[in-house]
Amino acid sequence: MGEQVGYKKLFVWQKADQFAFEIYGASEGFPRKEMFGLTSQLRRAALSIPTNLAEGQGRQGRKEFRQFVNIALGSATEVEYLLDFACRLKYLDEKASIRLQGLRREVSSLLWKLLQSLS
Repeated sequence: MGEQVGYKKLFVWQKADQFAFEIYGASEGFPRKEMFGLTSQLRRAALSIPTNLAEGQGRQGRKEFRQFVNIALGSATEVEYLLDFACRLKYLDEKASIRLQGLRREVSSLLWKLLQSLS
């Protein structure tokens, strides 16, 4: 594999990719009845964070990239709620929820800083 290109160089993308990967692993144990409900929604929202960064980085202008970073921030907030909901349903134990919410806060903070830098 050669040199990293574009979005893969972004630390925020690397953290968002790690977060999405961990969400997939954590949701593996959700009940089968949730496959097309909460599991799917949580995974899509988590995966939306690094994919919006990748797509935005591939666009032509700073203004467009900023818009995609903003969408990624919205997805991070969606994940926050979905993780809380999964915890209330006892699909996630408290330890896993705390760890994932910590990662989400870190990703959200990095996204916010990136968004401010693009202003």
